[in-house]
Amino acid sequence: MGSFSIWHWLIVLVIVLVFFGRGKIPELMGDVAKGIKSFKKGMSDDDAPQDPATTKTVDHKAEETK
Repeated sequence: MGSFSIWHWLIVLVIVLVFFGRGKIPELMGDVAKGIKSFKKGMSDDDAPQDPATTKTVDHKAEETK
């Protein structure tokens, strides 16, 4: 039950190509790459400092009770 030989990997590759087809695999990898890029862009947008002119702050003052 040791490691897989080259023949095992070739059989797996043939089965994957039969299921997905030749054109589907590059399409799938392109979609994965786009997803990773959009994830990285979203993460960098969260870390970017916000413009103080566009942020709104509200000052709350406590009422004095007698």
